[in-house]
Amino acid sequence: MTIAVASGKGGTGKTSVAVGLAWILAESGVRTTYVDCDVEEPNGHIFLDPAIDSMEDVAVPVPVVDAERCDLCGRCAEFCAYNALACLKDRVLVFPDICHGCGGCAIVCPRDAIGESPQPVGVVERGRSGAVGFLQGRLLVGAALAVPIIRRLKHLVPDDGVTILDAPPGTSCPVIETLRGVDRVLLVAEPTPFGMSDLTLAVGGVREMKLPLDVVINKSGLGDGRVRDYCRDEGIEVLAEIPNDRAIAEAYARGAIPAAEIPDVSAIMESLAAKLVPEEARR
Repeated sequence: MTIAVASGKGGTGKTSVAVGLAWILAESGVRTTYVDCDVEEPNGHIFLDPAIDSMEDVAVPVPVVDAERCDLCGRCAEFCAYNALACLKDRVLVFPDICHGCGGCAIVCPRDAIGESPQPVGVVERGRSGAVGFLQGRLLVGAALAVPIIRRLKHLVPDDGVTILDAPPGTSCPVIETLRGVDRVLLVAEPTPFGMSDLTLAVGGVREMKLPLDVVINKSGLGDGRVRDYCRDEGIEVLAEIPNDRAIAEAYARGAIPAAEIPDVSAIMESLAAKLVPEEARR
């Protein structure tokens, strides 16, 4: 079973919920893997403190044009949906930072003038934190494409057990790639006007993908009841409410897992895990 923990905006406590859920499941004997798909700013490792066993580079194949074979017909540039090639009067320009590595330009070239060269975009790391399997990706400084790293991370996920995907915030392409093919989406929202606005965007995106979704309200008591009312009106179940508690903030600031230190939070996460992961998925 694969659960994506997502949010419409940053700072809602998404990683705290994802890490806590993975820790609770692993403590109960479930084979659990935590995957940090927020490759632009991964921070799950701060709380899980994993021992990294292996690391591999992730690269995107970008086009290399053979000027001697190229007749400047322009078909490659016409094909590219991302404008990663431009055909001038005397040469073809390639913009590797925005190439998505689809290989279509090489296929449509009538003179076989386009080859490919790997362009590094990031790394993926694999390890363990106690009973929790750990995967994370990191986008290289200056690289623009997070999706290939997320795709590689998901390819490395074990076939059995429960996988918790810690999605990037927002509703952009990296989020969509993270959510693609998951069994369930858990949206973490804070009860503030900004939280409410971004939750509606996230719900729209998840529903467009036709994925089952639930909500956790974090920092409950901080704002008002609009998020709760919205979920009721939209038929979305609120599976848990985590209070706006100073002790939780202090644990988070120290890099600790609140569910591992605070009994009330542990009870909330145990109840959340029971609702999300049925007994048959735990075997």
